[in-house]
Amino acid sequence: MRIGVLDIGSNTGHLLVVDAYRGAPPLPAFTYKEPLRLAEHLDAEGAVDSRGVKALVRFVDEARAVAADKGCSEVIAFATSAVRDAVNADAVLAKVESQTGVRLEVLAGDEEARLTFLAVRRWFGWSSGRLGVFDIGGGSLEIATGRDETPDVCTSLPLGAGRLTRDWFPEGVPTDAEYDALRLFVRQQIAGNVGALRRGGDFDHVVATSKTFRSLARLCGAAPSEAGPYARRALRRDLLGAHLDELRTLSVAEIAERPGVSPTRAHQMVAGAVVADALMDLFDLPELEICPWALREGVLIERHDHM
Repeated sequence: MRIGVLDIGSNTGHLLVVDAYRGAPPLPAFTYKEPLRLAEHLDAEGAVDSRGVKALVRFVDEARAVAADKGCSEVIAFATSAVRDAVNADAVLAKVESQTGVRLEVLAGDEEARLTFLAVRRWFGWSSGRLGVFDIGGGSLEIATGRDETPDVCTSLPLGAGRLTRDWFPEGVPTDAEYDALRLFVRQQIAGNVGALRRGGDFDHVVATSKTFRSLARLCGAAPSEAGPYARRALRRDLLGAHLDELRTLSVAEIAERPGVSPTRAHQMVAGAVVADALMDLFDLPELEICPWALREGVLIERHDHM
């Protein structure tokens, strides 16, 4: 069965076409994506502006056509933080549906965390024991932990790399004062949740997902994408700290030249690294293993399980 998963994230619109078989992992067949930067298209009142809405409608319509052309029998379409938090979310969703015929489901933050956790559990299996899962998106940070396929505790914090860049680094390269203020804010936000997430016990296996973590791991020496999904990749705290000290002094163009950093995300790498560094420090984690599966795969797995 060929299924399309249409993910409208805070940074990127992404259609993943997969072939799903009972008793087998979903096999990617085609991908179509575009940087929408919806988290940066929120106006002073918190509404998605007209340019953002226009770009979203166009992309969803194009993705719908691509999914049909690739033979998808079903398209699962959802939106995350940027649409979820927009004060005009209902109007945006109605316009997308009226002009494209696609109805986007808005996932709550804890639902994002739960589905991402499911994907990571399926990838690594039961031998991972008590999992801790971290996902830095464009608009939010999701954290989940547990021993089963459903996490015991999950939370979503407004610490997405795109959101923080827009709110704290308006001129691009942060000043020392801007950087220090963001670092303090991020650590206060995360520290308030450490106790609840650790109450069930220490982690047996700690995992990170998302493009931000993958880019940071590659920047710190992890295997490139050409090595395939089964190559072990990890982000080490000591290496991240060293790179963060340098990243905060570079221009966006200079960051974009670094390995693993795409030009469309280079501007938010410093904010993403600040969040990752705070997580690893406050949870006392020397390393995070990178999982190639995340929210899209979690959505697909749950749909496939219910077929």
